[in-house]
Amino acid sequence: MADQLPYKPKAGEIPTNPGVYRFRDASGRVLYVGKAKNLRARLSNYFAPLRTLHERTRRMVLSAASVEWTVVATDVDSLQLEYQWIKEFDPPFNVRYRDDKSYPFMAVTLGDEAPRVIVTRNGRIRGAKYFGPYPKVWAVHDTIDLLIKVFPIRTCSDSSYKKAMATGRPCFPGQIGRCGGPCSMRVTIEEHRAIVDDFVAFMSGGDQRFARELTARMREASAAMDYEAAASYRDKLQAIEAVLGKSALVLAPDTDADLFGIAEDELAAAVQHFVVRGGRVRGVRATTIEKELDITGADLVDQILQRTYGDAAPADIPRQVLVPTMPDDAGELEQWLRERRGRNVTIQVAQRGRKADLMKTATLNAQQALMLHKTRRTSDYVARSQALTDLQSALGLDEAPLRIECFDVSHLGGTNVVASMVVFEDGLPRKDQYRSFSVAETTDDTDSLHQVLMRRLAYLDRPDEADDQPEPDAVLDADAPVVTERRKPRFAYRPQLLVVDGGRPQVEAAARALRDAGHEELALCGIAKRLEEVWLPGEDYPVILPRTSEALYLLQRLRDEAHRFAITHQRRKRKRDIQSVLAEVPGLGEARIRALLRHFGSVAALKNASPDEIEALPGVGPKLAAAVHAHLASG
Repeated sequence: MADQLPYKPKAGEIPTNPGVYRFRDASGRVLYVGKAKNLRARLSNYFAPLRTLHERTRRMVLSAASVEWTVVATDVDSLQLEYQWIKEFDPPFNVRYRDDKSYPFMAVTLGDEAPRVIVTRNGRIRGAKYFGPYPKVWAVHDTIDLLIKVFPIRTCSDSSYKKAMATGRPCFPGQIGRCGGPCSMRVTIEEHRAIVDDFVAFMSGGDQRFARELTARMREASAAMDYEAAASYRDKLQAIEAVLGKSALVLAPDTDADLFGIAEDELAAAVQHFVVRGGRVRGVRATTIEKELDITGADLVDQILQRTYGDAAPADIPRQVLVPTMPDDAGELEQWLRERRGRNVTIQVAQRGRKADLMKTATLNAQQALMLHKTRRTSDYVARSQALTDLQSALGLDEAPLRIECFDVSHLGGTNVVASMVVFEDGLPRKDQYRSFSVAETTDDTDSLHQVLMRRLAYLDRPDEADDQPEPDAVLDADAPVVTERRKPRFAYRPQLLVVDGGRPQVEAAARALRDAGHEELALCGIAKRLEEVWLPGEDYPVILPRTSEALYLLQRLRDEAHRFAITHQRRKRKRDIQSVLAEVPGLGEARIRALLRHFGSVAALKNASPDEIEALPGVGPKLAAAVHAHLASG
């Protein structure tokens, strides 16, 4: 493979101006669109020696047949042009967005003669003002039921409205008090439009103004002894308070902001977009982003903001945008948003206080969404079947790997070395067959992996009637189901594929174990976390699975599950070790051992504690404290 690309521009051809560039394939399809403050500096990164490029970047430039660029006057112009081209060409190597689900929105059809409020999942109603999204449909209906008591706007269908206006008879929802439009024959079109404007203003964050006005009117009516009007204002005020009670005040009452929590790995990212208006969370949207190229967190934030606000109405752009990482071109993004909104917009990182707390909440939700996204792909039957077929093809297997075993090694600074084996059958975890191993003596991770595989492979040669009791250090997963029937010996099942967590060194150590055990017929691969590349024994280059590959998601799930299970066993082992050491201290029972570990938080902290610090714990006297300190010091 040549180390230079044939379409690389000649020296001095690329300008140093800001601009936007496009990579195209041989058929002219746009593969990737990017922007740069200095085109020559940015594009030179793509034309570096191929061996130095990130694996996925190398795949993109090798797929391309040409590169072109357009110079613009300012950095803001390059940002706008990049967004337009991404929307127009939908390049496969740019990040791809897809909503996790179709969320219900509250929409006010401002383009109608008499606007109405509806619940919809259609985000393309001409002239409509949207609020939300809401997590559940019933939540939108509950909010509308409360608000039409305060702002009686139209809720009937278009056909009912036209029939009522033509016949002069109120629509049916109007007859039962469910519609306040002109079709109810109680207000004019102009009066109804004013009520709709108040409804929109309230939902946009003006809740405090309406609450104050209703409170003042209620008191005035009560002072004038117009108790019927006062009761009406009281009911409306209660309805407003009920709506506000559904969305707690999380920030200052005058805060209008959008907050983005992001969780990502090498191939995907999950985004939680919190819409805060009037200090309250008015809507939450979850988006999954699939990454084809390796991009930084700052670049990811840049693309998310472009996507979110590229087609947004000026009223939907807040005064403040809170992000976990400041994008490199934050100034240009602020100017772009300012021009779109018509007023000042700031981009900030939430670092302390209530905003930072809300960011932690959004990030936690994003982490859970990313985990759920991966789990769903490996739990779906069609996706699982596709994953096994893709694995068979990518690894050159004779049959689909219906049983896969994945191994991971974990240690704490070279001590407490443990390993885990997780089992997937038909693409699903078999937790009752998970096993953990303790490694007494080892030189490094590859030696540990070799030892563990030798112990596991030894059971393939035993007859079915072999002892089916677990090894002394084997630990079942706490979440494993209870099995009441006698199973085949635990290690007698022959896997179609062995997976190890790691790159080429780990794969070669595992291959050596297969040779030593006489089981070279078993398929083997490793998945390296840094680039999510798949290594095969004896190969100089890894297998790169596409980011949309179901096989890659299955391997990721296996690797992550093996890592989780290894860490779980290591924690149990450390806890047992320290408890057994403390149990040797005369007069120290289980309750006091738990209290000591809970109080000091870690074994290291307990070992470094003085007798006086240990004695400060309730129930521990000076003699017992001295005995604990002496015993740990001698160990």
